Amino acid sequence: MARPRHILPGFKLTLGYTLLYLSLIVLIPFSGLFLKTFSGGWAHFFQTITDPRVVSSYYVSFGISFAAALVNGFFGVIAAWVLARYEFPGRKILDAMVDLPFALPTAVAGIALTTIYARNGIIGAHLEPYGIKVAYTQLGVFVALTFIGLPFVVRTVQPVIQDLSVDVEEVAATLGANRWQTFQRVIFPALLPSILTGIMLAYGRAVGEFGSVVFISGNLPFKTEITPLLIIMKLDQYDYSGGAALGFVLMVGAFIILLISNVLQSWDHKRRGLA
Repeated sequence: MARPRHILPGFKLTLGYTLLYLSLIVLIPFSGLFLKTFSGGWAHFFQTITDPRVVSSYYVSFGISFAAALVNGFFGVIAAWVLARYEFPGRKILDAMVDLPFALPTAVAGIALTTIYARNGIIGAHLEPYGIKVAYTQLGVFVALTFIGLPFVVRTVQPVIQDLSVDVEEVAATLGANRWQTFQRVIFPALLPSILTGIMLAYGRAVGEFGSVVFISGNLPFKTEITPLLIIMKLDQYDYSGGAALGFVLMVGAFIILLISNVLQSWDHKRRGLA
């Protein structure tokens, strides 16, 4: 039986290039991080990652990131639905604005958010009379992480909505289903895998975020400090093994998050008959 002809070279050659590129860009740097992590010994490693200040930063980096991802999961679906199903003036501009957190330097985003939500900012000045403080609080961290995570949900869900035929909704309506029943039993099950994937991608992105958070958080110990900031502090103190240990924790967390995301994507492809 003849093998199918492919445009690219054979499997062994392309696999070799893939492994070489992956090793240079990903595997070798991660191996160096792993070796540096334990260069100070196991005692130093556990002392570093279990320090109360570091544990508090885990709550900010992992806990608030997850809350922001969930919020993006809700509003991102709404935004994706509007962009995919409706035609209106300025739609292309709005569609391009969704990708702004991708292109905007994170430090610029952090400065902009701090300026807006500070006590004398455009929005912060109106929230201050009600006792709502955003800048230099955990709420500010939440706002920054929501800002940088929204595109991941929108861009993951939007193609699925575009592929979902409107005829399915019309058939459900002709069978007597109201709008809520149509969404609950027809639309939502079809979107659920992509929604979960988008949430996990936004979560993974937010866990390692630094630039947009460090300005608006105020970096208050045990309150708004994030783990990436403590890594920078460890490096400034020439504690390279300690910084590597915290980086290793973030790397493991991000790997687990992305692994779950890949499992969800595989499930979605199998369900849609693409795998």
